[in-house]
Amino acid sequence: MSIIVQNISKSYNKIKAIDAISFEVKEGELFGLIGPDGAGKTTIFRILTTLLLANEGSVTVSGFDIIKDYKIIRNSVGYMPGKFSLYQDLSVEENLKFFATIFGTAIEANYDLIKDITFKLNLSKQGEPVHFQAE
Repeated sequence: MSIIVQNISKSYNKIKAIDAISFEVKEGELFGLIGPDGAGKTTIFRILTTLLLANEGSVTVSGFDIIKDYKIIRNSVGYMPGKFSLYQDLSVEENLKFFATIFGTAIEANYDLIKDITFKLNLSKQGEPVHFQAE
């Protein structure tokens, strides 16, 4: 997956969260966003994952435009924030169910995509799937 970010800016009211940011991530390259709280890391990530629109600039993810092709990008990119801003009291399981519902799927249908993470979070024993209770 490649990412090309060209001069993106985002403001919240009169506050500039990011100002004319550009970078490129080549397929297979590891790339990190590092900075203090309020530096714009989350804003950039939300723009890259099509959850937020930039005020200016353009972004492509694997050659797809984040505005015109947002549905294609959402089918290939996952984003689980460390701190969920709408419902901060949700458990990990509740967050997973919430996001699965938003994208019209179920945790069980995509378990292979999260099994390594659930082990690292001590939600399962190595090699054993986490069993989420059906509602």
